[in-house]
Amino acid sequence: MIHSAEEFIRLRQSSVKSEYDRAAHDTAEIQVWLDVIKKYPDVKCWVIHNKTIQLEILELLCSDSDPEVRAAVARKRKINDSIIAVLSVDPDENVRYALLCNTKLTPDKKSQVKVDDSPWLIEKRDELLSAE
Repeated sequence: MIHSAEEFIRLRQSSVKSEYDRAAHDTAEIQVWLDVIKKYPDVKCWVIHNKTIQLEILELLCSDSDPEVRAAVARKRKINDSIIAVLSVDPDENVRYALLCNTKLTPDKKSQVKVDDSPWLIEKRDELLSAE
């Protein structure tokens, strides 16, 4: 278990593979993740990368000001319907594309992603739906 924001950063920056892997696989309390986000905002995507990250943290980060953070949430397989609803109308088409690429999304949910403002995104959505 990861016990502090500082421990997460140390593990994430470690050159020891077993420690580095802990940053991606070990659990942490929600408060630890909130501390990481507050103290080290540049590692939000690595917080999202953690396999045990709680939905509450993903729900918080799906509204982050950084589209790269929102796209990282969109790619996460464990997202729920409320996160999908927020990201499906995201102002950034790359975030919506990341959501369309999420293999957890059913064709019906992919069809609900806003694409009408982007010919490129319409094409990508249609390609993804035809491949299923």
